[in-house]
Amino acid sequence: MIEIYYIEDDENIAMTVKEYLSQKGYAVSIFETLESGRKALEHHIPNIALIDWNMPDGEGNSFCRWIRSRWKELPVIFLTVRDDTRDIISGFEYGADDYVTKPFELEVLHSRIHALLRRAGNVQSQYLSCGSISIDKSKTTVFCGEEEITVSQVEYRLLQLLMENKGRTVTRGRLLNQIWDNNGNYVNDNTLTVTMKRLREKLHHPSCLKTMRSFGYRMEDEI
Repeated sequence: MIEIYYIEDDENIAMTVKEYLSQKGYAVSIFETLESGRKALEHHIPNIALIDWNMPDGEGNSFCRWIRSRWKELPVIFLTVRDDTRDIISGFEYGADDYVTKPFELEVLHSRIHALLRRAGNVQSQYLSCGSISIDKSKTTVFCGEEEITVSQVEYRLLQLLMENKGRTVTRGRLLNQIWDNNGNYVNDNTLTVTMKRLREKLHHPSCLKTMRSFGYRMEDEI
């Protein structure tokens, strides 16, 4: 099912949009502040984000810029009363893919979402995210916040495997087997410890990367 994050503080508008799009087969999650939307995105990437400009805790343009700093291909549509030409231009400059002014027809919004998703493809599967760490699998790049982190091939594969199993502990044996042994590179247990130590240092010792002593590791969203 296609997932939509809608950042909107007007409950009536939000629920109207959610009800309509749900009938079209979309799973819509509503966030009434930019901060709640930010936390949700750090835990999980939807297929598309809809953003209001005027929010209680900030402006949607800065939020859109933050999205673009981490997930460049994530489709974003502004839904806002700000219909001034300068605002529309600014919205696109900050990274929006489309700009819809209120009031709008639900059928038109649905058509724009459908068209944008058709062009973007399945962007959701391209990204993995946990806390401040994100991976772009199509480009094999790693980010900590807005900083791109240079990692080795083995470090990347280790991080990707842990993030693909976010919320579950991955045993040391499984990591050794899938990252090294499957490629005929038989190594001792200390190799994993050293690789993990280097990876932690490059990622600035993230709290979302947990060690299960003598057992394995787990990526866990920060509450």
